[in-house]
Amino acid sequence: MKKNIILGTILSALSFSTLSAQPVVPKIAPTINSGDTAWMIVATALVLFMSIPGLALFYGGLVRRKNVLNIFMQVFAIVAIISIEWVVCGYSLSFGSSKGILAPFIGNFDWAFLNNIKITDLSPYFISHSQIGLDGNQTGTIPHIVFIMFQGMFAVITPALIIGAFAERINFKGFLIFTILWSLLIYNPVAHWVWSSDGWLFKLGALDFAGGTVVHINAGIAALVTAIMLGKRRDYKGHAIPPHNITYVVMGAAMLWVGWFGFNAGSGLAADGLAGNALMVTHIAAAAAALTWILLDWIIDKRPTVVGISTGAVGGLVAITPAAGFVGIPGALVIGVMVSLICFGMVAYIKPKLGYDDSLDAFGVHGVGGIIGAILTGVFASPFIQSAYSGAIYGNFHQVVVQLIAVGSTIIYSGIGTYILFKATDKLVGMRALDKHEAIGLDETQHGETAYNNFD
Repeated sequence: MKKNIILGTILSALSFSTLSAQPVVPKIAPTINSGDTAWMIVATALVLFMSIPGLALFYGGLVRRKNVLNIFMQVFAIVAIISIEWVVCGYSLSFGSSKGILAPFIGNFDWAFLNNIKITDLSPYFISHSQIGLDGNQTGTIPHIVFIMFQGMFAVITPALIIGAFAERINFKGFLIFTILWSLLIYNPVAHWVWSSDGWLFKLGALDFAGGTVVHINAGIAALVTAIMLGKRRDYKGHAIPPHNITYVVMGAAMLWVGWFGFNAGSGLAADGLAGNALMVTHIAAAAAALTWILLDWIIDKRPTVVGISTGAVGGLVAITPAAGFVGIPGALVIGVMVSLICFGMVAYIKPKLGYDDSLDAFGVHGVGGIIGAILTGVFASPFIQSAYSGAIYGNFHQVVVQLIAVGSTIIYSGIGTYILFKATDKLVGMRALDKHEAIGLDETQHGETAYNNFD
């Protein structure tokens, strides 16, 4: 008995000394991850590349030669103006944290002019199951200023998409004022709803990985409203006016395809497997949509067209945007095929039947494509991509209901808000270009320049 007590004492002492000898692991403070940061800087540049020169070329090629510079000017002006608006107050309104009843709907001005944000600060935003959230106890792995710049490129391209609806007939002064007001009062609140942890749609569980509601539905509905309110182009006959430079169109579409990898894969805010999945399904959905549009052209119009394949690819990119962080290959394929089938019908049949002049099909492709993508995200969201999320095919029909609420609320807010801002701007400076200016061309009458000169 005495031996057992002695042995037990010795073992206890040895055990204690072993435990006490274990090194104390210090708590590692969050630091900037150079790999994530490098990728996000590249992704930011890719999203800017989508606007200039991608969208400028895509839209510029689709209009007539007398209006191509006006399109380029509008896109470049948006890049400049909205970049300033974003750092002055747009970012703070979109991602800041308000108090009280405003919190679910809009941010505050705490980060106006990027006040108190240092270059060494980590982004307070991180990806938690693919949703951007703000949590005082967690941080991202990239500098705050990189996140701000990345999101700024989304704020830039969204109003630029609306250009396609009112091309060839808008007064440039009215366009500038309307764009600033729309970004302040429509884009920033919707971004807050969906992507801020304060936002009411975020809390509801709406899934929008990279901008199906915030960017494409928002811009697409605004495009439809402005097209209707401006009225038809003076020589619009109910069918598409031939593009002046299809080479520009396909070059622009190709640049959009490449840039979209930054748009979607960058929205994971890290260089990881989620970004890889987003990149892959983005490419596959675009390919499926492009192929589907070719076949539709071939079957219905007896020949495949370059404008058709370009439009189909862009439609696929639009529709996969909200789903890129949630679906796998089967979902991407279905989304790509469905968006071309529906958007083709919208552009070729429904628009001519209804008679509105959406010049470059901003609503027909971006608005409708965004709606399709947002709803199908609720259908095909896969727990094999992110375990916390599932869609209707995995038994979670509630997610479709949430997606429909997000789609419906964005349509209503963007539609009514755009109508009010259009009326206010029209009363202030006028929105429609003069008939004689439209006849001559907006390049010459709005900017005093022409894109093509004939030299003897």
